Amino acid sequence: MFLACPIRNSALSITFARRITCTGMSKRSSSSMPITSNEPLPGVQSSNGVSKSETRVFVRRTVKKKAEGQGSGLDLELKDDFKHCCPNIEDFAFKRTKDSPGSRKSKPPLDTLLTRIEDSNPTRQKGVAEGGKPPVDWEKVLEGIREMRSSEVAPVDTMGCGRAGSTLPPKERRFAVLASSLLSSQTKDHVTHGAALRLQESGLLTADAMDKADESTIKSLIYPVGFYSTKAKNLKKIAKICLMKYGGDIPRSLEELLLLPGIGPKIAHLIMIMAWNDVQGICVDTHVHRICNRLGWVSGKGSKQKTSSPEETRVALELWLPKEEWVPINPLLVGFGQTICTPLRPKCGNCSVSHLCPSAFNEASSPSPKLKRSSSTK
Repeated sequence: MFLACPIRNSALSITFARRITCTGMSKRSSSSMPITSNEPLPGVQSSNGVSKSETRVFVRRTVKKKAEGQGSGLDLELKDDFKHCCPNIEDFAFKRTKDSPGSRKSKPPLDTLLTRIEDSNPTRQKGVAEGGKPPVDWEKVLEGIREMRSSEVAPVDTMGCGRAGSTLPPKERRFAVLASSLLSSQTKDHVTHGAALRLQESGLLTADAMDKADESTIKSLIYPVGFYSTKAKNLKKIAKICLMKYGGDIPRSLEELLLLPGIGPKIAHLIMIMAWNDVQGICVDTHVHRICNRLGWVSGKGSKQKTSSPEETRVALELWLPKEEWVPINPLLVGFGQTICTPLRPKCGNCSVSHLCPSAFNEASSPSPKLKRSSSTK
């Protein structure tokens, strides 16, 4: 490969070429050696006085180092010109610097990142229960919620799971409570209440009748509860277990209830309270989980961050909440979540304890009734 570089001079016009060899390189130094052709060089006088033109091509060859100072002045001058005209390929080598965009930088420690996150979240800096300590002003908040709940009826007050099978004998009523509690998972209260009533009217709210019923019939009666197909299968399985192991009754302990298909901690605690009047823990559903985190009443283990699940909320809440509040806290906060502290657009303007809530007005609130009327008239 040759690289040509012309040098313009008033008395001289010489073309240099550089040959780059990829193989056979030795450790000897390289220099430029002139090769002279017989063609006349324009503007140069020959020995007989006649102008001749000559082209000199300098080829890069591998030679031994010469003694310092050897070579003509012209060769040194041409080498300097050639160096500025055609730089070595090594001059273009990329060298990573400390300031280059791709250079690696050490990441800040994890503790520093957590501190930055905590500092950027002012709503979690006050009123958070840590290590089993009650949050600030929790009694005032609870009393304020009780006052608000007394002035308005929520769906849970008339259609809760505890009202299922209220006219049935004790054993059948307990099975009705279990079935209704199972149906209530991820389903609104009025939908659950309607499904339980249809099962009762069809005579299927007993373990024996449920076991004999066709799965498609159960499915059609409980529709449109959430995951109605899965819940129909689980009801059939639970009915058979109750007949074979408990004589048509339901399990008496929390551990045995948790072994039933489709029964989790929230439903198991609810059944223990409603069916057996046995308080083993707090029943925490999505409303209780959401409101406790908004109020700053619970936090994750070893941190001030919000709890990530209802079960984690239950464990954190039981660390400080007095046991006499374990039963009433569920219907109290569920009704509060259905009427005022709703999942989307909470009505913070109607809440009497908003000044004690670290999350008040941080989420988009529902428009006031006056604004709704004015927008509808337009």
